[in-house]
Amino acid sequence: MAFTDDVRADTAAAPTPAERVRTILATAGSLTLEADGFRCDLVGLHTTDPGPDGMLLRLNPPADSALAARVVCAPTGDLPVRLHLTDIAPVGVRDRVRARVTLIGWLAPEEAQPAPDRLVLGFDPAEALVVTAADGTGAGAGAGADPGAGAGTGTADVAVVDLEELAAAGPDPLAAQEAAMLLHLADSHRDAVDALTRLVDPAALHGVVRVHPLALDRHGLTLRLEHPRAHRDIRLPFAAPLADAAEAGMAVQTLLYAAQHCPRRRTHRGG
Repeated sequence: MAFTDDVRADTAAAPTPAERVRTILATAGSLTLEADGFRCDLVGLHTTDPGPDGMLLRLNPPADSALAARVVCAPTGDLPVRLHLTDIAPVGVRDRVRARVTLIGWLAPEEAQPAPDRLVLGFDPAEALVVTAADGTGAGAGAGADPGAGAGTGTADVAVVDLEELAAAGPDPLAAQEAAMLLHLADSHRDAVDALTRLVDPAALHGVVRVHPLALDRHGLTLRLEHPRAHRDIRLPFAAPLADAAEAGMAVQTLLYAAQHCPRRRTHRGG
C-alpha cells in the first residue's frame, strides 16, 4: 500500500483484539448462547459496562425462561456456556460480516436482582476469541459460521484475547455513532469515498468495480475495494487517535485534503 507523506500506513494504528471484543459487545444487538446441547438466541438481553474494568457482560433473560431455569438448577451454581456475537457492517457490501466473537465461561445469578420478572446473570469469562476478516474473505469462515455470509479467497485472522487485557479495555469511542457516520458517508458523500481512493496504490485499484466505507474507529477509516469475485480492505489511518465521535468529521476531512494533494490523481469511478 502506498500513501502520500501526509497519510502513512501504520499497522499498529488499529483497535487491539481486546478493544474489538469490547466494541462488539457494546454494539451487538443479539448473541447466541450454547450450553451442553442447549442453544438459544438472545435479542436485546445483554448489557456490558463501557468503562475499563467494568463487568464484561450481563444477561437479563426472563425469570421463567429455559435459560434461567438451567442456570438456577446448575449443580455447581453456575452454568458453563459458549457465547457467539457477530459484527455486521452497516453498509451494504458483498460480505457484511466484519468479525465474530466467541466467549467461553460461566453464568451465575448476581446477588442484586432488581426485577422479579428478570434474572440478572453475570458472566465470568475463561476464554475470548475474535475472528476478523482478511482480504477476500469474511469472518464467517470460522466455526459456527453462517454459510450464506459470503466467501472469498483469503483466510480469516484469529486472535485469542488475553483476559487481563480484555478486562482493562473499553469499547471504541466512535462505536455508538459508527453505523450512522458510515451510512451518511456512503449515501451522501459518494464523491468523497471515490476521492479517498487516491490514497491507495493504483495497483490495488486495478479491476475494482465498487468502493465502500467499511469501518470507522478512533484510529482510522477502512475502505472495502470490491472486485468482481473478491475484495480487499484498505485501512487509511488518522494522524492521531480520536477522543470521541465529534472529531471524526475533521479527521476524514484531513484524509480528503491529503487525497486532493496526492500526486497520484487516479480516482475510482466504479458504482
